[in-house]
Amino acid sequence: MSAADFLKKLPSAFNPDEASGTNCTINFACSKPVNVVINNGTCVVNDGTAGNADLTITMEDDDLIALMKGELNGMTAFMTGKLQVDGDLMLAQRMASFFDASKL
Repeated sequence: MSAADFLKKLPSAFNPDEASGTNCTINFACSKPVNVVINNGTCVVNDGTAGNADLTITMEDDDLIALMKGELNGMTAFMTGKLQVDGDLMLAQRMASFFDASKL
């Protein structure tokens, strides 16, 4: 499964209570770029890159899927170069709490 296909599952795992008050756009730079828009308690996944992203996550597909499932520690991935982050680092740290990994 590609990361883009995996990321399309995010709305079903979205926890609006955890993301309360968060309005942002996150670009995922993987084999097929995808952007996620979190706004007013909703989560929408779009194909392609958004020009106004608050955060860009760059990873290989397998590593991104493992990160989102909770199988790969974000700090470890960052320190070993598997994860590159551009933009709002606080958002990057909070992002995992917005989704229930058991539903992915």
